[in-house]
Amino acid sequence: MAQGTVIRVAPEQPTHAVCVVGTATQLDVLGSAPEHCTAFSLSTSPGVLVDVAHGPPTKKKKPTGSSKWPLEPGLEVTLKMTAVSHSMGDQKVQVCYYGSQSTPVRALLYLTGLEISLHSDVSRTGKVGPPRAGRDQRTWTWGRRGQGAILLVNCDRDDPKAFSMDCEDDQVLDSKDLKDMSQLTLSTKTPKNFSTKHQLVLHVAKAEMDKVRVFQATGSKVAPRYKVVLGPQQPSHILELPAGQRDTDFYAEGLSFPDAGFLGLISLSVSLLDTSKLELPEALVFQDSVTFRVAPWIMTPNTQPPQEVYVCRVLDNEDFLRAVAALAKKAKCKLTICPEEQNMDDQWMQDEMEIGYTQAPHKTLPVVFDSPRDRGLKEFPIKIVLGPNFGYVTRGAGEGEVTGLDSFGNLEVSPPVTVGKKEYPLGRILIGNSSYPSDKSRDMHQALWDFLCAQQVQAPVKLYSDWLSVGHVDEFLSFVPALDRKGFRLLLASPRACYRLFQERQQEGHGEALLFQELKRKNRQKIKDILSNKKLREHNSYVESCIDWNREVLKRELGLAEADIVDVPQLFRLVGSHGGQLKAVAFFPNMVNMLVLGKHLGIPKPYGPIVNGRCCLEEKARALLEPLGLHCTFIDDFYSYHIRHGEVHCGTNVRRRPFTFKWWYMEP
Repeated sequence: MAQGTVIRVAPEQPTHAVCVVGTATQLDVLGSAPEHCTAFSLSTSPGVLVDVAHGPPTKKKKPTGSSKWPLEPGLEVTLKMTAVSHSMGDQKVQVCYYGSQSTPVRALLYLTGLEISLHSDVSRTGKVGPPRAGRDQRTWTWGRRGQGAILLVNCDRDDPKAFSMDCEDDQVLDSKDLKDMSQLTLSTKTPKNFSTKHQLVLHVAKAEMDKVRVFQATGSKVAPRYKVVLGPQQPSHILELPAGQRDTDFYAEGLSFPDAGFLGLISLSVSLLDTSKLELPEALVFQDSVTFRVAPWIMTPNTQPPQEVYVCRVLDNEDFLRAVAALAKKAKCKLTICPEEQNMDDQWMQDEMEIGYTQAPHKTLPVVFDSPRDRGLKEFPIKIVLGPNFGYVTRGAGEGEVTGLDSFGNLEVSPPVTVGKKEYPLGRILIGNSSYPSDKSRDMHQALWDFLCAQQVQAPVKLYSDWLSVGHVDEFLSFVPALDRKGFRLLLASPRACYRLFQERQQEGHGEALLFQELKRKNRQKIKDILSNKKLREHNSYVESCIDWNREVLKRELGLAEADIVDVPQLFRLVGSHGGQLKAVAFFPNMVNMLVLGKHLGIPKPYGPIVNGRCCLEEKARALLEPLGLHCTFIDDFYSYHIRHGEVHCGTNVRRRPFTFKWWYMEP
């Protein structure tokens, strides 16, 4: 909502003022009245509307002519102009004060009407237009009935030859670059000679100028040019104010996602200044503002349709690559393989990055979030993934220590959920941390946590994962789509379910069946020996307690019931960590750590005991998952990934289709 200044009149001395058409302006009649006066009247030109109110609820309108009103406390006089002036001061308001004297005291006001307004896509339709009547453009509101413009961080690289993101330069490359920005239009209409005594300034708060860059379109529409007018070290810009009607287009790009200390709100304003008195500083006459919210970075869960699969080629994973490629083909996904010379023998594609997106009403942009782990794949997100219409963001750990929990296998997101009456239509982010701080505990770095929280739309949840050697949440949980209930199932690794399965097979007379029977370089273990191994039992009792803790957190924070959870058989063993503590690793390939491509699941081949010619672990997984409409493909990752404490999910990554739900519809 635009704001004008208060106009004060002076008896027996003409006053000159400027009014923006359609904007209510306060006229101080009471404060300007001579002491002896008790009433007043108004007469106006046809182009001026006047409202007189003697405190609520009495209110009268008098567009023209005159009438008397008492001068009493609570008096409010508001005027509006209905048309732009043809010349300076061509509209008039006369105030007559009445008192004990027979002759009224007159105050004359000369008004100049003009149009000044900022327009952006405050209605979130994808097109620039004026706000609905009565809406305050300075206020950004959430929800389907909310309003407020949205700004994208221009974090892609439209020029393949460039070395940086588009938001890191002060150039507009082409029309494709413009589509990553939000348009802002300034409309003005002024009489002749208006600019000789007035100045128009576009500006942004100094605290926000490093978060946005604004370009002004100049030249012809056929061959436009774009110059930077606001941005880092440029909080304001004086605009030309030619006579007549003119629309000036500006294009704004975000420079930073919301983060700690930055809520994501940026206000762009235009101020009209009176510069007629050279001996005095300029005076603020009128101001119009539009508040933008920088669009958040959004994660996509396993339940979103897959579009592209990423995987690394390393020395000994050709069979793994063929299996992943076949699965991607079934799911009709693009496959991108990072060659050895690029990955530097770093095969953990999931740990290096997380692919999400950012969105405004006019544009959706996939964005890769680069983790601070900085191993062999550290250049892959910025050199290969970043490109035209594919954005990039990262958060370094600064001077803090980077731990295994800062890798993005420790970053997952649930499908949409409802918890009580609270809806999370974009799901909730899940990260793993320690159970309590200690000298040897590990947590996700505060910079990453702050960034994820600041996006506001996927309220993060902390889980307990430091009991694991690697420490990632994808080692004990996953989500798969389902045709019933909430549209998904939460999969949890379950030692309890594994022991129950092995006990059943032993009772059926299969106690001699061997785990790892199909592997030549691995010590095979009988079902009966696994069941009688007290140390292994103790290890898995501890692991079960850790998973059960997370189970209750997930049920509470995601609004889940037991029927929404599938317990997938899995055993762990405890090994010594670098800090001397015992931490858990998978005893056999961890089936929960799977690749989910729609209804196609790429599950680590567990090499379980062969019963009646089939792996009993695979058969159990099929029995649990195929009734949900899913297809299970078991991928051999034993020597290429499992023995290095990772599985199929750890070695792959997926770009998924963005949500159809618009993030600005929600109410955090």
